[in-house]
Amino acid sequence: MKSILITGGAGFIGSNLALKLLEKGYEITVLDNLSPQIHGNKPEVTSPLYRSIKDKVKFIQGTVTSRKDWEKALKKQDAVIHYAAETGTGQSMYCIERYAKVNMQGTAIMLDILANHRNHQVKKIVVASSRSIYGEGKYRHPKLGIVYPGHRNERDMLSGDFEVKYQDNQTLELLATSEDSKIHPSSVYGITKQNQEQMIMTVCPSIGIVPVALRYQNVYGPGQSLKNPYTGILSIFSTQIKNGNPINIFEDGKESRDFVFIDDVVQATILALEKAEANNEIFNVGTGVAFNVLDVAMQLINNYNIKVPVKISGNYRLGDIRHNFADLSKISRMLEYQPKVSFKEGIKKFTEWVNTQDVHEDFYLKSIEEMKNKGLYK
Repeated sequence: MKSILITGGAGFIGSNLALKLLEKGYEITVLDNLSPQIHGNKPEVTSPLYRSIKDKVKFIQGTVTSRKDWEKALKKQDAVIHYAAETGTGQSMYCIERYAKVNMQGTAIMLDILANHRNHQVKKIVVASSRSIYGEGKYRHPKLGIVYPGHRNERDMLSGDFEVKYQDNQTLELLATSEDSKIHPSSVYGITKQNQEQMIMTVCPSIGIVPVALRYQNVYGPGQSLKNPYTGILSIFSTQIKNGNPINIFEDGKESRDFVFIDDVVQATILALEKAEANNEIFNVGTGVAFNVLDVAMQLINNYNIKVPVKISGNYRLGDIRHNFADLSKISRMLEYQPKVSFKEGIKKFTEWVNTQDVHEDFYLKSIEEMKNKGLYK
């Protein structure tokens, strides 16, 4: 396989992957709509991600919701790495039609073309899935063993009780989420990623294409969009700090995530593309370590050496989960993947890069007002 189509290839993960694949001798085509939310209104000027690839790949400005754009992009491609998607848990809860159209219908159009036009040469599709499909994740109950709690009760959260509970209110032990864990997303974004993954894994084998799904945890690193106030807490907090604005920590600050550095994500994706052992499989991609949000905010403040107020507000967003971190047993065993960049090292590289960038306007409060108006921010 030499010719690779990366949808959403001008985005954060896609552009980094494209550059690494070019180094390895692949021919890369990128299909991307250059969304202003990520790239700004003049991508040639405002998007370092786009500029990093535009003269090195075959670039098609288009959308995955267009059959015509798909047909153009799929010509003479040996594999597809499908990143193009609307992202953001909170925003997905009120931009429901847009998220469903781009993430689900966009994937359906690609599969429809491949199923009905057998003159294509696509042999493999790697789809970017998400840890969001797990919902609240995996826990151990002291009496019942492994359990998968449902959504948290809004009444508890309004009273300041944010921990995950099971039916009898027993204290639960958080566990790493393995690929065989229950799938029960708590946001529209999670639902659309589940749907994408299921369509790819179901349809591809029936039409002679090898599928692989990668469930990414929270990806971060140099090049991450600092303009998008809807996703990526490292970039959101960084923009607030660089503007001298206070940081509003949701819930009690103890909610945790698995933060995986961009180089490790690229490594895992290339393994999934190149290794036969990945064929027809689903893998978690993360570090296997959880960091709470308050600690992340304090590390950023220390790295920037800019003191801003930190408020643990007790606010919360409907659709957010409490904890999640990846069990990497399967991807380590089958693909020999091991994350190489620790969070301490990764956040240092990220903040050093941010310090070289212009300070962007902070649109965080605008995004919060949108969620308030929709009744999704408490």
